[in-house]
Amino acid sequence: MKKYPVVLTIAGSDSGGGADIQADIKAISATGSYAASAITAVTVQNTLGVEGVHPVPIEVISGQIAAVLGDIGADAVKIGMLHSAEVVLAVKEQLEKFGIKNIVLDPVMVSTSGHRLIEDSAVKVLSEELVPMARVITPNVPEAEILAGTRISSQADLPRIARTLSCGGRVSVLMKAGHLSDDNLVDFFYNAEKDTVLELPSRRVYTPNTHGTGCTLSSAFASFLALGLDLDDAARAAKDYINSAIVSGAGYAIGHGHGPVDHFWAQHSKIESE
Repeated sequence: MKKYPVVLTIAGSDSGGGADIQADIKAISATGSYAASAITAVTVQNTLGVEGVHPVPIEVISGQIAAVLGDIGADAVKIGMLHSAEVVLAVKEQLEKFGIKNIVLDPVMVSTSGHRLIEDSAVKVLSEELVPMARVITPNVPEAEILAGTRISSQADLPRIARTLSCGGRVSVLMKAGHLSDDNLVDFFYNAEKDTVLELPSRRVYTPNTHGTGCTLSSAFASFLALGLDLDDAARAAKDYINSAIVSGAGYAIGHGHGPVDHFWAQHSKIESE
């Protein structure tokens, strides 16, 4: 019997469907892996913003992770919104219990609309307890500024910040440039396993449809790792996937605020060409 490459995503739920667990499942599925999930919180949100966050009880979060890993297993785990220190520690405990190594951590802290999604007390615990367990972290500029405790003013800062966040060269870091003002964007991937820096350039797409870009990129990265790609190839493939999703998604209108990217751009392109 054939076996699916499996990615477990641990994140919040977005009722609008553009980000969080919904975006994760779409991206993981579109890139060829099987998506399982553990929901950490239920958010009340749409393209206009986040109106509320309802935490899932710790024992239910732990139970979801254990249920998936104890039965289905996972070739990679993607971690998104963990709103409290208690949730961070519960997730760490389960991942240690099952010996998970292929972890992609997206340190979600603020939504696209500017809503704070993590308690202040959780940031320190996330940085000290969970980041060192990850194989890859994928911070955007505001998240990296919080984790590194310093301002980032230009793309030239990104390789240095990536190394700063690598836990002494043990964790690979994909630094995303989208929050800066350049037209020609360059993300930088610090591969801690080779001590190299890979440049991932793209042209900025001017569109309001950027909701869930970070969730989508990190989930695609985890999916490509689950498929067996090495770190650099997974970083390239994830960057190509999210860039195409943004380009294609710019042509759609969903809601009245920040719409989603087109997770299934490859299928849509195929249909349109037939």
